[in-house]
Parts: sequence; structure tokens; C-alpha cells
Amino acid sequence: MIEFNKKSNTLEQTQYKYSLQDVSEPNLYREIFNYDEVPKCAFNHRRVPMNPPDEIWITDTTFRDGQQSRAPYTVEQIVKLYDYLHRLGGPKGIIRQTEFFLYSDKDKEAVYKCMERGYQFPEVTSWIRASKSDFQLAKEMGMKETGFLVSCSDYHIFNKLKKTRKQAMEDYLSVIKEALDVGIKPRCHFEDITRADFYGFVVPFAIELKKLMDESGVPIKLRACDTMGYGVTYPGVALPRSVPGIIYGLRHHAGFPSELLEWHGHNDFYKAVDNSSAAWLYGCSSVNCSLLGIGERTGNTPLEAMVFEYCSLRGTSDGMDTTIITEIAEYYEKELDYEIPPRTPFVGKHFNVTQAGIHADGMLKDEEIYNIFNTTKLLNRPIGVAITQTSGLAGIALWINNNFRLTGADMIDKKDPRVAKVKEWIDKEYQNGRITSISDKEMLKGIQEIEPSLIPNKK
Repeated sequence: MIEFNKKSNTLEQTQYKYSLQDVSEPNLYREIFNYDEVPKCAFNHRRVPMNPPDEIWITDTTFRDGQQSRAPYTVEQIVKLYDYLHRLGGPKGIIRQTEFFLYSDKDKEAVYKCMERGYQFPEVTSWIRASKSDFQLAKEMGMKETGFLVSCSDYHIFNKLKKTRKQAMEDYLSVIKEALDVGIKPRCHFEDITRADFYGFVVPFAIELKKLMDESGVPIKLRACDTMGYGVTYPGVALPRSVPGIIYGLRHHAGFPSELLEWHGHNDFYKAVDNSSAAWLYGCSSVNCSLLGIGERTGNTPLEAMVFEYCSLRGTSDGMDTTIITEIAEYYEKELDYEIPPRTPFVGKHFNVTQAGIHADGMLKDEEIYNIFNTTKLLNRPIGVAITQTSGLAGIALWINNNFRLTGADMIDKKDPRVAKVKEWIDKEYQNGRITSISDKEMLKGIQEIEPSLIPNKK
């Protein structure tokens, strides 16, 4: 039998409508996920079309998933970070939402303080347990939307919940109806989707949610949670690990529009950013992130990374103030005592710092040669150089120009004899057995003693 699909404007075979497969034994995909081996990446060579939505955006889980792997933030710290998210997201609200727990007095106070800010974006949402009392709590606190777990892999359904697929689906649907009854928009967190039986459980369950949504007139969001970071984006890769396949299936077979789909990734296999970008490209409007990627185990998709992915894919920042990213990084290190690995892209102290003399020589002539973009303009982070035994005259000259903010005719050339005198001092340091780089404070002190005329106000 065939039917006309108004979304694709094509005739389609109805055998691709999926119903629940209530199996007696769990499907754990043991050929792929043998616990004693690295997970395998299988291909079926089926490809789905890219279909980027009209709008894409970012949501934040810094105060939910991000707080599960570090010391809890104080209320004041949460409000400060919320302010940063608002400023970073810009007037168009590219950072659309952020989510909170609602259980402790501190959680509630933080929610109220952030809501008092009156920002349209990011909208304050919640994450609660799937119970009537929690839904009522969300309602009383003014939440328009809340998320809750609907674990979808047999690892969770059979081995954790000790239920059948049918029992799990019925329980989930009853909880969602309770949320609708109290006027809360549900956001269903499809936990462990990259190990789930996609056409045997995920799509049939999503179809039932679509029916509820159509009956109630209340939008229901689906958050596809790559809980273990197993998602991959390679062309022709097979489910359950295929990010393009998951997004395509939720849109095409379950009938959910892009604006109600969200991707939540983890970085266990270094794929969080790539997977989130693919989710956008294949039809998911929203990607869920945390500041600096802080989250369970290896963390979530770094929010700052997706800010730049957005700019790259859309060709515009759409009003986002990317310099706020540097303020956020400094706040984490200075106020939250959080040590950012120095070579972390965009936020690490050395992400745009060179040590090689040959690179420094090129940057003296044109910083674009070895800098990823204008980091001074976009991140308020001028290029840097770490002084070592390999920095050479060019590296020393570059350090002087950067640290003293010398431009144009004031810039120091590597052939300046004063630079050579500084290099003699540095060479002696390493001849005497030094193995570490020379810090900025040491450089400043050394120049003050050896060639103070290199310092602008000392001339």
C-alpha cells in the first residue's frame, strides 16, 4: 500500500510505518557493543539526505548535567553565568534555553533569581523526575517546559528498569499525560538512544508521542541523548550509532518537525562537536551543550564550540558576542578555581600561543599565517608566544610586540640589537639546564633588567 506524504510531496510505501516490537529478550547489539572490546562501527551504506532547518540554535545544560561532575555552583555563580549566557547569545537568542534542577532550596533560589532578570533568552526550563509531585512543583515555580528521562535502550529498559518495552512505553506515556494535565510542555529525554532499537522502540514510541501532541495541541520535544558518546557521522554508517539516521528517522518516520528535536551529546570518543554539528545539518534545530563542555565523565558538547560552529555554518554570528567566551573562561579560572587545560580551543590560555621560532617569524610578518582567525577581534585574545630555547629572535620580538601592544611603526623588528641581547639571556637560561618555558612575568623582569628601553614607558 502507498500513501502521499505531504512533507516530502512523494508517494511512500506504508510498510515503513513502525510499531512497537515487544521482545522477550533485550537487544544489546553485542556484535557492536562487546563490553570487553572497543565498540565497533558498522556500515549498511544507506545514506539519508542533509536537511538543515530554517533555524538552528543552542540550549544549555550547565546548571543540570554540568553540575553533576563538579562542585555545585553557588546561587551567585549561577546568576553570573546565566548573565554571561544571555550576553553571549545576543538579541536573537541563539542560546535559546537553559535547564535547572528544582529540588533543593538552593536550586529554587537560583531559578527565581535568574527568572527575576527578565531575559527572554535563555528561557529558564527545568529537569525533574517523572512524577505528579514534581510536575506540580514545576508548575508552581512557573516552568513552561520541563525535561524528564524516557530511557530508550534495552540496557536501561531491561537491565536497569527491569521492565519490558511495552511496560516502559506505557509508563512513559502516562507520565507525559500527567505533565500535559498540569499545563507543562514535556521535553522527553531519550536516554541512550545510540544503543537503542531504533525502529523496534524509539520510532514507535515517538509516534505515540506525536499522537498525544496532536490530540492535546501542546508541543512535545524530543531530546536525542547520546548518553555514552557512541554517535558517529560517517556516510553510510548503520543504526543505532548513526547520528544522521537518528535525526532523519525522528523527522521522517515519527513525523516530528525540526524545531521540536534536540541533540544532547557526550564526548567519550571525542565526537561531541562533530555529532552536534551533524544533528543540525540533518534536520535537528537544537543542540544541547554546557559551558566548557563540563558534564558527566568526559563531558558534554562545549557550548563555546557550537557558537563557532553556528558562525561557520550560517556565515554570521547573528548578534552573538563571541568576546564573552573569554570573559567566561577567565571567570571559571579566577572565580571558580577551575583549571582549563591550556590548549583547549578558544578558552585555553595557550590556544593561540606559538612556541616555534619559525611560526613566530611568520606571525611577525602576518599573523594570519599561523592564527586561526582574528582572535583579538572575535575573542579579545591577541596572539601569543611562549618563550623557549626554540623561539629565536622572531619569537622574542613577537612576545615584545604582543605584550606591550606595539603596532605599526612602534613594532620591534627581530633584527633590533636589543632583541639579540634578550636572546643571549634566554640562551644562557637553557644552557644552564632549564627545561621549562619562560613565563611572562620572568620575561618582563628580564627585559626590565637587560633592556628597559624595550618597555614603552621606559624609553
